[in-house]
Amino acid sequence: MPVAASSSGIVAGLTAAALATVGYLAHQASQTVPAGLGRPQPGVSPAVGPSKAPRVRTDPAALPGGSGTGARVVYSLRADRVWLVAADEAVTRTFRVYPSQVDPAPGSYAVTSRSNTITGSDGVPVEHVVRFTSVDGVVIGFSAAVSGSTAAPGGQVRTGGIRESRVDGDVMWTFATIGRKVVVVR
Repeated sequence: MPVAASSSGIVAGLTAAALATVGYLAHQASQTVPAGLGRPQPGVSPAVGPSKAPRVRTDPAALPGGSGTGARVVYSLRADRVWLVAADEAVTRTFRVYPSQVDPAPGSYAVTSRSNTITGSDGVPVEHVVRFTSVDGVVIGFSAAVSGSTAAPGGQVRTGGIRESRVDGDVMWTFATIGRKVVVVR
């Protein structure tokens, strides 16, 4: 036992000595810092440039920047998410969607046509179809499968149906009337 007690006493003494030395050196360093270092200097503008740190979105459901203004539907290709934004910039609803096989280019569009119920180009019965553009002859729009499936449109045919749940499809149908702005972002 005496060896263990003496070893722990030595370790405690060395630790205390090291902390005291670090404290002394920190005090000495603080005494040699030039006055005003780190404070704004009169007549000198601070360097301003783009941050090198990556942007971290704390809320994946937060409305993306650069998505326009006013009442609009915002569709993020990367997030596979839609935001319904009121005229006062309040997000009234956001939800995940399941992308089509053909993506629209980022940009601003308008709702061009709607159908209450149809059969999608992949043969699946869909409802509340809200169309806003076409790419190489493929019509792009939001829709909900009548079966309630939220799986991405399948099959061999290239489709432009961006699938949403039936509940979200009901809300989209009410919000996205003809002429409503649709903004597609990366």
